[in-house]
Amino acid sequence: MFFNTRRFLFSVSVILASAACSPDKPKFNAIDITGADYAKGFTSTDHNGQNRSLSDFKGKIVVLFFGYTQCPDVCPTSMMELAEVKRLLGADAEKLQGIFVTVDPTRDTAELLKAYMTNFDPTFIAFIPTPEQLAVVAKDYKIYYKKVDGKTPTSYTVDHSAGSYVYDTRGNVRLYSRYGSGAKVLAQDIQTLLNTTP
Repeated sequence: MFFNTRRFLFSVSVILASAACSPDKPKFNAIDITGADYAKGFTSTDHNGQNRSLSDFKGKIVVLFFGYTQCPDVCPTSMMELAEVKRLLGADAEKLQGIFVTVDPTRDTAELLKAYMTNFDPTFIAFIPTPEQLAVVAKDYKIYYKKVDGKTPTSYTVDHSAGSYVYDTRGNVRLYSRYGSGAKVLAQDIQTLLNTTP
């Protein structure tokens, strides 16, 4: 009896190990956060004045980034990379939706954000949460942002998290892409999601 039990447990461990190493599980360059109980989405006004939520974009891969228009380096670099990702996707380019969430709703007006998005790609959309909404969203998304005073009341900067969240075509959060990973790497992950998500 002891032998049979041990053999059974061994068989179960082999099955579990095989499942864990299954080639069916997609491999990503970014951090795989499939099944995360955070970053599940929110509703906000976009730069066109419409009330939008992530569920509006089901059927597309959504890449969501937090930033602000007066950011000197990280934000424009990230948005340029996302525009390059779209180019690299070729025929699948229309399946990508870039979303920029401002962490500076005081200065980032709808007009300013619309011009900012158009500068990178006219299909990209900016969300403009109120300061109160932003505090809630930042907590849910585990992102950091903090106003840093400048020489004048309006010349402040905002320190903030620099990664991007990636959602599959069903609207489920799947990946966290670190800043600086590069357009080719992100494009590969998006293509993998498109190929493995029904």
